[in-house]
Parts: sequence; C-alpha cells; structure tokens
Amino acid sequence: LPRKELANKLASLRQSQQVVVMCNGVFDLLHVGHVRVLQASKDLGDVLVVAINSDLSAQHHKGQVRPNQCAEHRAEILSALTCVDFVCVFEELEVTECLNVLQPNIHAKGQDYDPSMIPKAEQEMARQHGIELHLVGGEKANSSSDLIAKAVAKEELKR
Repeated sequence: LPRKELANKLASLRQSQQVVVMCNGVFDLLHVGHVRVLQASKDLGDVLVVAINSDLSAQHHKGQVRPNQCAEHRAEILSALTCVDFVCVFEELEVTECLNVLQPNIHAKGQDYDPSMIPKAEQEMARQHGIELHLVGGEKANSSSDLIAKAVAKEELKR
C-alpha cells in the first residue's frame, strides 16, 4: 500500500488497541533468516508491516547489481507470507520517514543487528514517537549476498 494510505489504516488499528509492528529491509532473495525475523516480529504484536527499500534505495545499500528482484515482486512475495499483514515500499535511504508516517508501536530489526549500528536518526524518531525497538529472529542464518555468491560459485564450477 502507499505509505499515506497505510498510515490511515494503521491509525485505525492502533485506536482499536491492536499492536502494530514494523520490520524493514531489502528482502532480496528471501531466505530462512528473513522468515525467522518476520515471524518473530509478528509474534510481538497483532499486525506486521514490512517496509521494503525501493530498487534505487536497495542499489545504494547493496550495490549496482542489486536488487535481483524489483520492489514490486519483493512486495508480492512478502505479502504472500501469512505473518505479513501489510507491505509498503520506501524510496529514502533510511527507514526514518516510514517510522514518522506509520508510527508503529514496535520497530523490529534482525538480531544480527548491533544495537549501536541502528542509525541515530532512526533511534531518535523511535524515541520521539514512543516506538519500542526490538531485536528478533535469533542468530543470523543466511544472507541474500551469501546465496548469490554460492550460486555464482556453482555456475563457475560447471564451466
């Protein structure tokens, strides 16, 4: 959903005492680590919103050859997961404006995240809106970059 439309839906859900959790990322080449983080995020509340980086934002963070799948396809894949209630795409390099507009009760990040590495602007926005920050999902099980590297290595072995 477009962010403003989603913000209106979430405001209504919060008014009915539902706990809104938001998780963000690129989610390129979905893997077990993603699923664990998403399921653990959903366990924190009633409604899970996944904010995904736009293609340009993903390129900034992951490099010019990424993402492997366009934002529309990544959003469709995530929407098919039973633990995910809503998906939005954000154009900015950081998720701070999503936190500002959507104002979830909880912002969940993967446990592989070092709390000190959460961008200061993101931490400040969470503090301003009373958004709890949680690290979830257990030890990092995989990464899209690792999957890509393995696939490339296997292709090279075939040659």
